[in-house]
Amino acid sequence: MTVDAGQVAGAAYIVAALLFILSLAGLSKHETSRRGVGYGIAGMVIALVATVWVVAANAWGDPQAMTGLILLVAAVLVGGAIGLWRARIVEMTGMPELIALLHSFVGLAAVLVGWNGALYDTGLEGALADIHHAEVFIGVFIGGVTFTGSIVAFLKLSARISSKPLMLPGKNVLNLGALVVFVILTVWYVITPELWLLIAVTLLALALGWHLVASIGGGDMPVVVSMLNSYSGWAAAAAGFLLNNDLLIVTGALVGSSGAYLSYIMCKAMNRSFLSVIAGGFGIEAPSGAEAEYGEHREIDAESAADMLAGASSVVITPGYGMAVAQAQHGVADLVQKLRERGIDVRFGIHPVAGRLPGHMNVLLAEAKVPYDIVLEMDEINDDLSSTDVVLVIGANDTVNPAAAEDPSSPIAGMPVLRVWEAQNVIVFKRSMASGYAGVQNPLFYRENAQMLFGDAKDKVDEILMQLAQVPQS
Repeated sequence: MTVDAGQVAGAAYIVAALLFILSLAGLSKHETSRRGVGYGIAGMVIALVATVWVVAANAWGDPQAMTGLILLVAAVLVGGAIGLWRARIVEMTGMPELIALLHSFVGLAAVLVGWNGALYDTGLEGALADIHHAEVFIGVFIGGVTFTGSIVAFLKLSARISSKPLMLPGKNVLNLGALVVFVILTVWYVITPELWLLIAVTLLALALGWHLVASIGGGDMPVVVSMLNSYSGWAAAAAGFLLNNDLLIVTGALVGSSGAYLSYIMCKAMNRSFLSVIAGGFGIEAPSGAEAEYGEHREIDAESAADMLAGASSVVITPGYGMAVAQAQHGVADLVQKLRERGIDVRFGIHPVAGRLPGHMNVLLAEAKVPYDIVLEMDEINDDLSSTDVVLVIGANDTVNPAAAEDPSSPIAGMPVLRVWEAQNVIVFKRSMASGYAGVQNPLFYRENAQMLFGDAKDKVDEILMQLAQVPQS
């Protein structure tokens, strides 16, 4: 019995798609996240093997197909080698910009697939040809927006360009006008598929993607990364339609819908409009006067911090990007263990956009083997902060800024934050008094119940551990 390579590949794609669905389900919980990653890896391996198999089966006796097989194998080997190398050397602090860069590759691939679909004569006629032309045009547009948008996100997250929003006059009109032009060009291309129209929409998409993300301020970049993830999914789905590949369609739809839903959840947590993400509406600076004078800040040393922690009955730790930069998560985990051994109730409060990536802090704490049951989301911990003895703010800034709740003129006004200032005592770990990634001054640093512990977070946590060991248990 002859085995049809296409049927085998189709069956393999179904299995891979199911594994990707199981992967998303597993990643939704801490306890099953490792299993979810395993499902995703297995699904991708099956998809790659099936693709190589179907290309190899068609290559025998066909020199052109054999060339395609050689290029495919070379691309897999080169791409795999680069991927393994980057995965080995990347720090957790570099994950957000790496993910943004990977999104750009998906967008670029969709653009190239779209152009290939336009230049390749499919032999379709009538309504089928019109549908094909629409697929090409939409795929190129989504891919172009994803490509340049992700590049700008990468440059901002890696501090290669300023995180401040680009405020062109009438920026919303520019974005809306670009969408209207895209619709007009799409209809035009379906009726008369001329090459200059494809060139025009490619340039339009590249410019729109650049402007959408350039208009967004640094404080909202975690949501942007999530939204670009969604864009990359739709770009992959568009490529799947052009290539008649069911797996790309299913996988792209999964990534696109899950990324959009995650962005929606994050927008709700930040009191932002979901539509403003899509339209590049973030980063609009609220009017404000000169820098406010908040008075003098107070400092604390590691010995005094250890004494304060030893005398507390409840402690909440709110980590941020600074903890990732200092790689202090393992020291923090040791500190938690020591405090719990003393009978002190210790929990973590995680803001939805802490760090530069959705779930950034959760991954760091899981890496340090912090128990899942004491890692709580903002909504779960906020009401308990007023009855907390000590809050340790380790590397967080914008997510604990009282200006969001108290200053209507602040650029982050209305953004829900961890109300750490309601605790009896607050110790803020920072290198300096500089503002956070959003560039907003934080009045928390000057509150009467707040004290600053300056220096590298990892070094200061280690110092507190040494001092804590010298404090007798009560």
